[in-house]
Amino acid sequence: MTTIRKVSRRGFLTGVFSTGALILGERFVPEIGEAAGSSTWTPNVFVGVNPDGSVILVAHRSEMGTGIRTSLPMVIADEMEADWSRVQVRQAEGDEAKYGSQDTDGSQSIRNFYPTMREMGASVRLMLERAAAAKWNVPATECKAQLHEVVHSSSGRKIGFGELVALAASQPAPKKSEIKLKDASQFRYIGKGVPSVDLNGIITGSAEFGMDAKRPGMVYASIYRSPVLGGKLKSFDDKETKTVPGVQQTVVIDAFKPPAGFQALGGVAVIADNTWAAMQGRKKLKAEWEFGPNAIFQSETYKQDLIAASRKPQKVVRNVGDADAAFGRASKIVEAQYYTPLLAHASMEPPVAVAEYKDGKVETWSPTQNPNGVLETVASALGIDKKNVTAHVTLLGGAFGRKSKPDYVAEAAILSKKLGKPVKVVWSREEDIGFDYYHSTAAMYMKAGLDESGKPVAWLQRSVFPPIGSTFKTGDDYGSDGELSMGWSNVPFHIPNQRAENGPATAYVRIGWLRSVANIYHAYAVQSFIDELAHAAGRDPVEYWLEALGPQRKLEGVKDDEKYPFNIDRLRRVAQVAAEKSGWANKRANGKALGFAAHRSFLSYVAAVVEVEVDKNGKVRIPRVDLALDAGRIVNPDRVIAQFEGAATFGVSVAMLGEITAADGRVQQTNFNNYAVARIDEAPLETHVHLIGMEENSPTGVGEPGVPPMAPAICNAIFAATGKRIRELPIRKQKLV
Repeated sequence: MTTIRKVSRRGFLTGVFSTGALILGERFVPEIGEAAGSSTWTPNVFVGVNPDGSVILVAHRSEMGTGIRTSLPMVIADEMEADWSRVQVRQAEGDEAKYGSQDTDGSQSIRNFYPTMREMGASVRLMLERAAAAKWNVPATECKAQLHEVVHSSSGRKIGFGELVALAASQPAPKKSEIKLKDASQFRYIGKGVPSVDLNGIITGSAEFGMDAKRPGMVYASIYRSPVLGGKLKSFDDKETKTVPGVQQTVVIDAFKPPAGFQALGGVAVIADNTWAAMQGRKKLKAEWEFGPNAIFQSETYKQDLIAASRKPQKVVRNVGDADAAFGRASKIVEAQYYTPLLAHASMEPPVAVAEYKDGKVETWSPTQNPNGVLETVASALGIDKKNVTAHVTLLGGAFGRKSKPDYVAEAAILSKKLGKPVKVVWSREEDIGFDYYHSTAAMYMKAGLDESGKPVAWLQRSVFPPIGSTFKTGDDYGSDGELSMGWSNVPFHIPNQRAENGPATAYVRIGWLRSVANIYHAYAVQSFIDELAHAAGRDPVEYWLEALGPQRKLEGVKDDEKYPFNIDRLRRVAQVAAEKSGWANKRANGKALGFAAHRSFLSYVAAVVEVEVDKNGKVRIPRVDLALDAGRIVNPDRVIAQFEGAATFGVSVAMLGEITAADGRVQQTNFNNYAVARIDEAPLETHVHLIGMEENSPTGVGEPGVPPMAPAICNAIFAATGKRIRELPIRKQKLV
């Protein structure tokens, strides 16, 4: 039996790991085998205990401000009874074989890894307790780990984790049946939280983001891409470019072959001594393009086409009862047309990547949400095996889904191979907004039939949007099951006759996922429309919404998640809490008003009440937002609250300001002057986050679910304040007075 061995950086984590560490990893749960790196826990390695007692925990997800580099390791530390002050967190390289999925997307990091991390920590704790028992020659049941020590209950003897490393390494890994997880009442960190491991570095400026990555002999690149998606380079003139001080040369990157996927877009790269020179050289570059079929894209015409399609029968994605017959019997018919535009991610840090190709292998450094995707994309771009690609992960200066798409890393890798030296590719803000994977535009037609009491007895909804699948499959023009399950094919209202439909739409730009994905436009239409029905019936919107929600039940005609079925009572509860905490019963007057919306996304239940003021000039101010959240077990409350405070501001940007338009296939927005995000005087003055449902043991998503109810809640509040119904975003384009 191997006891302690030295583990290489590639074998364990980024950076040098000290000699003599007990290494524990797992594929799912420990079963049997050696505990020094070759048991059934390998090849996924997450935990190290050094002879000096220090503990190293590996974070395999990407840190973009959510606190995940703290929260996941914190779960292990809690179960293994580690002293957090003696824990170091290291970032994992991209390695799906070791770590499983590393795609930090979809609000799923805690949800997917919480049970596993608990079992890992509990396994370490048990092995340390057994090691102490062996040292003292006492039953293991008399030994208990407590804050970085093992204590013998009878004698009071104590021994530190570091002193037990050698003995623990000789212990067989516990079987799953032997692992005992803590009771929630015993949690030391879970549900309480700890300071972010990145806080000091961010405050002092020592934290390393993508822009901080450097390699000896590195050159810098700025790329002139076709302004129309899929355009082919006909010719270019770089004479003036080469007159810019610091510019070295220009290099052509071949255009991608459809579908775009995560491929580099192609174009002409200006190579220079520094980023400034590269960007100035690119501005002087002259190029001619063959733009191709996407040059016909005109956003206003396209918008009208989507709206027209939404007014015609389309593919049925959910059908309950007989909506057509029920419409014929209804006392009143209410119809509404909703529209949302394309959106850009516009994270604070634009895409950036460094690559160094040498001897058939390449290393990359990038702020990526998707290191596994980096491996696959770069390997494909260079025509090498992905085992010859190393993906180092830096901190991310925001992401919202953009940085799970590693086209910018592929650009750096391609250029490094062509030049034979390290290359840093830096995108400007203009490039970030002009060449994004855009959040989809959508047109949604809604129709309801009300009985004599104003209760909905028939409901029809029809959506048309270019799907994400169009980026990965040529000709894909219908929404996927995943997109439609985001608040469209699973509307929870208890209406006996309802039908949901989806129509086709051609994409002329790259469509990608953005924070909360299709939930944004689906929640906007559904939650705005139910508010319209409440007013048509002369009812209080919250009371009407709760009545329409109906009793706890299984949703008819919906494919549900067996582990996380749609729970009507949990959705009802967040609605009631948000209404109560916001003072809904005491509705505002004199230009102030409240708007309500509630939505389930990423398995979490969120309700929003937004207070608005609309002045005589039509300017909207948001004094207060109340968000009630049921995300099950909350691991790190401060970070969850921060995510929802951010979601409130993000939601304001989406509702009030965000819009990407195109003319002749070219995106017209360039920077924050014409693609605005909420500034301090536009963001909510106060955001109150109310955490409930923590008695549920299974955690669900928190990074994205706060966004969807914001737009409809704001629009419903504006209607309450002004009588003006907002059916098209962004609100800034609407005349409110």
